[in-house]
Amino acid sequence: MIVAGQRRRTIWPAAEADAVYIIDQRGLPHRWLELRLTDIAEVHAAIRSMAVRGAPLIGATAAYGLALQCRHQATDAALQAAKAFLDNARPTAVNLAWATQRMLDALAPIALDERCAAAWAEAGAIADEDVAVNESIGEHGLALLRRLAAAKPADAPLQVLTHCNAGWLATVDWGTALAPVYKAQAAGLAVHVWVDETRPRNQGASLTAWELGQQGVPFTLIADNAGGHLMQRGQVDVVLVGADRVAANGDVCNKIGTYLKALAAHDNGVPFYVAMPLSSFDATLGDGRAEIPIEERAARELTHIAGLDDKGEMTEVQLAPAGCNALNPAFDVTPARLVGGLITERGIVAAQAAALQALVGAA
Repeated sequence: MIVAGQRRRTIWPAAEADAVYIIDQRGLPHRWLELRLTDIAEVHAAIRSMAVRGAPLIGATAAYGLALQCRHQATDAALQAAKAFLDNARPTAVNLAWATQRMLDALAPIALDERCAAAWAEAGAIADEDVAVNESIGEHGLALLRRLAAAKPADAPLQVLTHCNAGWLATVDWGTALAPVYKAQAAGLAVHVWVDETRPRNQGASLTAWELGQQGVPFTLIADNAGGHLMQRGQVDVVLVGADRVAANGDVCNKIGTYLKALAAHDNGVPFYVAMPLSSFDATLGDGRAEIPIEERAARELTHIAGLDDKGEMTEVQLAPAGCNALNPAFDVTPARLVGGLITERGIVAAQAAALQALVGAA
């Protein structure tokens, strides 16, 4: 997408194939920082610390992590150990394990001395395919937005509410939930985005707001608890969110707070759609609410907050009383019954087991 007027991706390999570069998202929106990752430990740390985040992007990053591992040791045992190490960095998003397994499957039949080159090629293919998949999600989502816009007065912009960051910063490019918005912008469809702040990591306030601004898409930042109020007042036409994992029955795991948006949308008759690359689909889990592992992150993310001080320096301040107990689940699960549809690279499908099975089986 666009940064300072130039097209960028969120991850790119070094020309010498000895490192991979990422945008350090912890600096945004105040600092543009790039990290050079040279080994699997640095890749793991980048994923765990959320220097790089978003389900599709951490999958691509982990794939490059295995390519870096091949520079040091590329035996089956070393790669299996590397996969387990990376998969443990963040347990909820299934894209991570999907990407590392795809890497192992691709490298297994290849001679040891040829694995390094093959690993870089496969990681690059995963990144390139992510771009194509997300652009396709954008096209299918655009068709949905056109239908919704057709029901509005000609001069009224379509009002989209989103939660967390499911834009290009969460992927290699285009994004998932924001891909239809970017396609709508390119097609000349008037659209405005309500951006949830998304406590406690504030991915909406820091990342979604920043990338929409870079792209020139009209938006308004709102408190997390304002979404239901806007829906009651008829100021939201559709809710679009991403997904970190979708179970076989259509249950959707996404950033904490998504479930509440789905409940508010259901109560107010607002369409609620989830943008989901098929790499986020986990057919091994029959019931998302019972079986999807929910990552719990450090209490400090909840009790403290970072930002710019009056001198323009990054600083962290404490919000809660000293010694305060805090629980910080990073995700929740929205039951399939609240999901109007899943926007995938193959089209929009109902959040139902039979529909998902038919879609995946049609490949």
